[in-house]
Amino acid sequence: MKRSKTKEAARRRRHLRVRKKVEGSALRPRLCVYRSLSHIYAQIIDDARGHTLVAASDVEAETRGDAGGKAKTDVAKLVGDLLGKRAKEQGITQVVFDRGGYRFHGRVKALATGAREAGLEF
Repeated sequence: MKRSKTKEAARRRRHLRVRKKVEGSALRPRLCVYRSLSHIYAQIIDDARGHTLVAASDVEAETRGDAGGKAKTDVAKLVGDLLGKRAKEQGITQVVFDRGGYRFHGRVKALATGAREAGLEF
């Protein structure tokens, strides 16, 4: 079988490679990031049960009001901050960061920074 050489296929291969090592548990759930061209989404997942514990994105009403006219990296930081606050409410303080095959740069890094500033440790 021939490998497709698209950027998305390459990202999926990188993501699978990362996911071999990164696994979320009840004590340290996985913070998973998905980045589209115009939006960013993040979830905190307990892989042992297969449940999403906390989620945040820039599509939600809470972030849409604050995101008006800001750059995408600034919006990603807001999403990370919101995710961190929601995780704290659930009693989650430590997570394992899953960058989803994306480079730890730009919006992904901004989201991680926002989550760290909200009190998450990873």
